[in-house]
Amino acid sequence: MTLQERLRDDLKRALKQGDLIRSSTIRMLIAGIRNAEIDKGATLDDAGVLGIIEKEIKRHRDSIEAFGKANRQDLVSKEEAELAVLQSYMPPRVSREEIIEAARRLIQEVGARGPGDKGKVMPRLIAQLKGRAEGQEINAIVTELLAKL
Repeated sequence: MTLQERLRDDLKRALKQGDLIRSSTIRMLIAGIRNAEIDKGATLDDAGVLGIIEKEIKRHRDSIEAFGKANRQDLVSKEEAELAVLQSYMPPRVSREEIIEAARRLIQEVGARGPGDKGKVMPRLIAQLKGRAEGQEINAIVTELLAKL
């Protein structure tokens, strides 16, 4: 079952159960996926859908921060509930040790010799860990490992 199929099934289930937060969040996500597919001119695969979910998660985190500063707890609560729904579709996060292990394997695989080879490692590692690790954390680990070579 693809991620889009799972979203449609979950939307039907949320509508039957009367779960307004879940159904509105999934609808918003499906609309974002449709818009991305129209822009791209092709159907998104699961990796593309995860990218859309990641963007929405970032948007919700930014909103939570802004609403918190404005002392709007009602909106913070709503955004947090929607964020929980979005995060339920993300694959489990990997630990720092797992990122280091994957980076070391990839550095060996591409034959990286130092910081100048970061461009060989980063795109492949980010694709490999898509949705399971933050890009900033991956970047910091790769930079650290390549500096030691």
